[in-house]
Amino acid sequence: MKYRTYKKSYKINLYLFLIVALLVAFNYLYRQYKSRSTNNSETTDYVIKKDTFDFLPTSTTGQIVHHKFFDLSYNEKYENAEWVAYVLTKNQVSKAQRKRPYFIRDPKVKTRSASYKNYYPYGYEKGHLVPAADRRFSEEAFDETFYTSNVSPMDHDFNAGIWNDLEKQVRYWAKRYGKLYIVAGGVLKPGLERISPEKIAVPDEFYKVILDYNPKHPKMIGFLIKHHDTLVSPKIFTVPVDSIEKLTGIDFFPALPDSLENKLESENKPNEWKFIRFDRY
Repeated sequence: MKYRTYKKSYKINLYLFLIVALLVAFNYLYRQYKSRSTNNSETTDYVIKKDTFDFLPTSTTGQIVHHKFFDLSYNEKYENAEWVAYVLTKNQVSKAQRKRPYFIRDPKVKTRSASYKNYYPYGYEKGHLVPAADRRFSEEAFDETFYTSNVSPMDHDFNAGIWNDLEKQVRYWAKRYGKLYIVAGGVLKPGLERISPEKIAVPDEFYKVILDYNPKHPKMIGFLIKHHDTLVSPKIFTVPVDSIEKLTGIDFFPALPDSLENKLESENKPNEWKFIRFDRY
């Protein structure tokens, strides 16, 4: 009798153990599925579908390249992008840590973008136009910023100084205002310094144009900065966007209604934008 009772108790315990084991396994597999789903949706949870096509600038070269997370117009004559254009939203601003990949030529530039080897030996860094830090929300978006079509030769002090300050300022605005349309590049013109056998032009001025297309209060701001570091706020370098268009020959937001475009591009109202203060000045 005791043996039968023991045997019955053993079977019950075995069944309970198997049920618990199955529940644990199911829970583990479900968590793995959710984890993979999160990773696979990395570029959808945090990324609003790229709609810069609605606001692309004009191209003076006709060589517009569309990447998944930004667009550019490449100028083979100067081996630089004359502009890069992208959207930055509040949800895209991330502090995720990403491993920096190697710089590579842009496979979509038909005339071949410059080699990554052509900068450091001549005393210049590969300065991002679309900041890698603006694209931390996904590994794919982050890696795209390391195409050489997205860099220009920059002095270290400029790249790590005022240009970096402006990048941080723009991320602050994206969090504050929700969604920004951004265009950036170097001013390409005859007479610029050239480096390497590929004759890469070194811009002596860089610009950035930002549009906050808020239906209730749209606003635009432009920056034109000399290629040297300076210990002052980016606010000092604001100019009407019209003046940058005259320098570059680019119409930055041709899709805007003409009356609104003319109004925003002719104004210089930095006080409509909340500037932050940096510790270095």
